[in-house]
Amino acid sequence: MSNFQKHTASVASALIVLSGVALPAHSQLQPAAPISVAQSVFIEDAYTLGPSDRIQVTLFRVPEYTGPQQVLVDGTLNLPLAGSVFVEGLTLQQAAAAISARYAPFYRRPIVTLSLLSPRPIRYSVAGEIDRPGSYTFNISGDQGGQTLTAARLPTLTTALQNAGGVTSSANVRQIQIRRTQRLSPTQSTTQLITVNLWELLQEGDLTQDITLRDGDTIQIPAASTLNLAETRRLAGANLYAATRRPIDIVVVGEVKRPGTHTLALGTGGNNAEALIPTVTRAIQVAGGITETANVRQIQVRRQTASGRVQTLDVDLWDLLQTGNVNQDTVLQNGDTVYIPVATALDPAEATELAAATFSPASIQVYVVGEVNQPGIVEVPPNTPLNQAILAAGGFNNRRARRDSVKLIRLNPDGTVTERTIEIDFANALNDADNPGLRGNDVIVVGRSGLASFSDTLGTITTPIGQIFPIVNILRLFGL
Repeated sequence: MSNFQKHTASVASALIVLSGVALPAHSQLQPAAPISVAQSVFIEDAYTLGPSDRIQVTLFRVPEYTGPQQVLVDGTLNLPLAGSVFVEGLTLQQAAAAISARYAPFYRRPIVTLSLLSPRPIRYSVAGEIDRPGSYTFNISGDQGGQTLTAARLPTLTTALQNAGGVTSSANVRQIQIRRTQRLSPTQSTTQLITVNLWELLQEGDLTQDITLRDGDTIQIPAASTLNLAETRRLAGANLYAATRRPIDIVVVGEVKRPGTHTLALGTGGNNAEALIPTVTRAIQVAGGITETANVRQIQVRRQTASGRVQTLDVDLWDLLQTGNVNQDTVLQNGDTVYIPVATALDPAEATELAAATFSPASIQVYVVGEVNQPGIVEVPPNTPLNQAILAAGGFNNRRARRDSVKLIRLNPDGTVTERTIEIDFANALNDADNPGLRGNDVIVVGRSGLASFSDTLGTITTPIGQIFPIVNILRLFGL
């Protein structure tokens, strides 16, 4: 077979294929039913044309009608001889068939090929539980050589969420909805609703959930009806989360040293990503730590969603201390309120363990009064033994102090006050009976020795008398 015969056969085959392409009438197209990507029924569409796309129209063996064209704002191409052709929402192959049909009255079996020269910007909007809701534009460029645009060059759902600052911790990433509208004609359109489960992407690495966007897509991130501490922390570790990207403002109230509004800046943990996450314990630390009367079992985090609904998370930091359940150290987002209630009763052993926790103050203030060398407020680490506090106050006054015992006065969480007499032995180690660990605002009273008490009493009696009689006369009264 000659080269001419081969070429003629190839052209004939192409004509047969193109002549068999049938384009459905716009009246036959029905609105698409909702699609769930989780059901694996959604198939990515090819790139569809829209206003501002620049394409190369090639009419085989008709160079005068071959050249670049731009899709107009009404979705049409204004072609020489053929006139106006509506191509919005069509793939390049579908648009080529439509143009070929328009040239059919003028040419016998016209062959039309299209290539994308310069794609239009992809415009989309993001709403709901997102850090920066609003409208966004993604600029893309065609492949070199006028080749067809590939899906890899289009923005994906995760790219869109990252550009919008990331999702909030209230987001329901299992039910993200994408609303996609396609124009069928200058007067008709259809809407497609796609449900995406990004949790499958985070847990299983299912990339089919990260679908590519199309021009005009609307992304809606709903709020979760209930929050799971483990899932919230897992989401915070993903690159879709908003709070780890910038400082957040939170409110800490209740049993902390400095209640009020605080800013959680990004941590300086180097390669440790956990150091960057704003958590409940970090918030308590910034607020000065818990007080001695804090109930760490019933901490609440109150959060307002984008729709105005208030969500409440229950946090048990005692469980964190006992079992290492890091999910209890829940991740915070901008605007959260952390409430630490008052404990009605507190076991001494539990209080000792809490005092050593990282969310307790680094130091506490106790009062050492009476016969010590430097009476007053003493700042010591939590759980400091009682005898160490006495030494921090300068130790006993050797001439006046009662050395065998002191009194420890403590305000309890239920409002009662306890007073204990503690026998002092500086050789004792920390123990609750003879050398208890101190809590904030404890008062240590060092009494006077018997001789000091007698001297003070005698001085009280003799001072007024001495103002009347000389000291010699006073001694004579006692026969001295």
